[in-house]
Amino acid sequence: MGNETVAVDLGTKKHSYKIEIGHETLSACGVWAAKNLPENTKKIAIISNGKIFRLYGEKVQSSLEASGYEVCVWLMKDGEKYKNLRSLESALKFFSENNLSRTDAVVALGGGVVGDLAGFAAAVFQRGIAFLQVPTTFLAMIDSSVGGKTAVNSEFGKNLIGAFHQPNGVLIDVSTLKTLPKRELIAGFCEAVKQGAIADEKLFNKTAEFLRDFSLSEFKSLYGNEKFVSSLQKLIAAQVGFKAEIVQQDEQESSERDDGKSRKILNFGHTLGHALEKVTDYKYFKHGEAVGYGILFASELSKTLDIFDENELNLLNDVMHRVGELPKTDNIDLDEVIKAFKYDKKTIGKSLQWILLEGIGKPKITTDENIPNSAILKTLKKVLHSRN
Repeated sequence: MGNETVAVDLGTKKHSYKIEIGHETLSACGVWAAKNLPENTKKIAIISNGKIFRLYGEKVQSSLEASGYEVCVWLMKDGEKYKNLRSLESALKFFSENNLSRTDAVVALGGGVVGDLAGFAAAVFQRGIAFLQVPTTFLAMIDSSVGGKTAVNSEFGKNLIGAFHQPNGVLIDVSTLKTLPKRELIAGFCEAVKQGAIADEKLFNKTAEFLRDFSLSEFKSLYGNEKFVSSLQKLIAAQVGFKAEIVQQDEQESSERDDGKSRKILNFGHTLGHALEKVTDYKYFKHGEAVGYGILFASELSKTLDIFDENELNLLNDVMHRVGELPKTDNIDLDEVIKAFKYDKKTIGKSLQWILLEGIGKPKITTDENIPNSAILKTLKKVLHSRN
């Protein structure tokens, strides 16, 4: 079974890179790193967390050392709440204590929290050093490891402190998904449905068919099935290919653009998602779970505003149902959610930009000035309180 490769072409050799998608590829991480890092790179700092490093760290570190790199390891605490300025400062101090230079590199081994923090640390250390993404969750594979967005959270919002810093390469080993709890798989596939909904019917149907053919409850036991592994690699390649296409023509999410190919459309489901994470102090939801509610909310709001057909809404809801059960939300204070919207990074001037749907594969960017507050509150009640 061969690997899948997706190229992210950003116009210059310095910023362009490839995403390699395969099965049981971590043992060749050193060879892969050597192909993607500058020849004068001598030292690599691995950033991970304890749980992931116990599973895959020795394999990755040994492979890098076998390729001639001097390797040091820094482990952050596990969880979105630790993606903060304090952790960032600790990582930068670790780089300094281990004498990393501008020609050295960082490897992010883990999920989106690890990737975001490692990427931001690499972006600001000595004004930017190389880094590689080795994502180990489904959500990180199809979303956060691709596109160069790096950031940390703060008391005034999620991902408001960050930088665009493209990786030198991304290595996706689908075998790492064997060890994911079902809840992490659900979180990742919420993001996959999100991308299918804004991309086109082809990606949406491909995602829906995978969820029909392969139950997330049986994920770990399916790795002996060659059709499953091949389908998984192809689905990830298709998801990554869509994101790469968007990133290539709007790398830094231009504030001037409001068309259907703006990078802003990738935030579909994230307005409510980020608000839910903030009001629960980043402790209750997995990111993808919060986005799952954001998808249900944005699509329902689109129907309420008479821009999204009910049949397509039912189709989208059916696919979301296939993904799995989301955490209960009946105790969440809707007024606090509405207050949290103002911290969203999609606010331009005094207007919050919403990503809605006019159809599957037809995202629409609009401002809150065009959406009655009564429609927002009514939809929040339906999605967060009536479903539970």
